[in-house]
Amino acid sequence: MSQFVKAVLFDLDGTLIDTAADFVRIIGKMSRQNDWQAPEEEAIREQVSSGASAMVKLMLQRNNQHEISDAELHDFRQQFLDEYEADICVDSCVFEALEDVLSTLEKKDVPWGIVTNKPRYLAEQLLDKMQLRERCAALVCPEDVSRPKPDPEPMYMALEKLSIPRGAAGSVLYVGDHIRDIEAGNAAGMPTILAAYGYIPPEDQKNLKKWGANYIVETPKQLNELLLTSGKFEYL
Repeated sequence: MSQFVKAVLFDLDGTLIDTAADFVRIIGKMSRQNDWQAPEEEAIREQVSSGASAMVKLMLQRNNQHEISDAELHDFRQQFLDEYEADICVDSCVFEALEDVLSTLEKKDVPWGIVTNKPRYLAEQLLDKMQLRERCAALVCPEDVSRPKPDPEPMYMALEKLSIPRGAAGSVLYVGDHIRDIEAGNAAGMPTILAAYGYIPPEDQKNLKKWGANYIVETPKQLNELLLTSGKFEYL
């Protein structure tokens, strides 16, 4: 029996948009500026969902033997963010097969939105560059709430923006690639889909079933098939 769906929500980095290449580029640039060896690309990708501090710390740990001070981490993190804002969308792209998902939802008049822990000023600029901001029916960022994911508050705000009552949360899908995404969606009463193709460190890969997602997809193509052709969902 198909499940009725009124809206679909996505995490941003590592779920809907593959932004890692831009972060790899910036870490490489900062490393060259300091005559350092840049961390491996895959190592950087694995830290994307943990944020700017994690990626910068990876770079500093790769090239410094001394303990990293809070001030040092803060300064390099700010440089990283400044570099990213200046060239926010050079190599980023919607994951393959997901543009088809967005366009199909739009044709069916099913709104889609984004609930992310990415700062709003960066999320908006990225979506503008990718010509997605006007198409996105709801964007919820950490500044919009008092408690970000894994708390369900951002999910409830997304429902409010979509004019969907909390009691109908079970008709809104949430797709994410981090345990906090699944925890937030589950806490809000939304069916959750784990994007296992996202930025997940190897040590977490073996425990994905324990995260409690309703569905796990290994590739963007599998997500496309689950949402559009599996027959599991019927869109209102």
